[in-house]
Amino acid sequence: MQTDRLIIDKIQESDKADYFANISHDKKVLETFICRYAETLEEFDFSIYLGRDDLFAIRLKDTGRLIGIILYFPYENDPGACEIGYGIGSAYWNNGYVTEAVKCFVDFLFKEKKVNKIYASFFTGNEASKRVMEKCGMVYDHFNEKELEYLGIERDLTYYSITSK
Repeated sequence: MQTDRLIIDKIQESDKADYFANISHDKKVLETFICRYAETLEEFDFSIYLGRDDLFAIRLKDTGRLIGIILYFPYENDPGACEIGYGIGSAYWNNGYVTEAVKCFVDFLFKEKKVNKIYASFFTGNEASKRVMEKCGMVYDHFNEKELEYLGIERDLTYYSITSK
């Protein structure tokens, strides 16, 4: 998949350092994106991200470097639907990259994976993620109070969704 500025494709072994720096070691990202923190590149278990059909790299087209990730997984309460999640290194925030990637990914899931509805959630209060979802045509769907515990805090999740046309 490609956009004007991005390539969205499979995670490669050569992505380990970029994945570590932009996701698993970026504490700003981990405040809003659920992922296991890694202190050092040596202790970072990258093998769990390789070979997955549901996880994709978000790359800058001009460098090919991984700046973030986007994934999808079945939505439990709706068999024809899926949920997406995304994270991007804090050094790349506020450039429109996530909106660009999500729009492309939503199109891919509707056309290639034939899902009929896509959900995405954010920790309540994460206005940046909310804006991404709205810019991608998603609308408020529902709210789950204290849905999960992450980083020792019970988290409320707000869900947005978009339906295939």
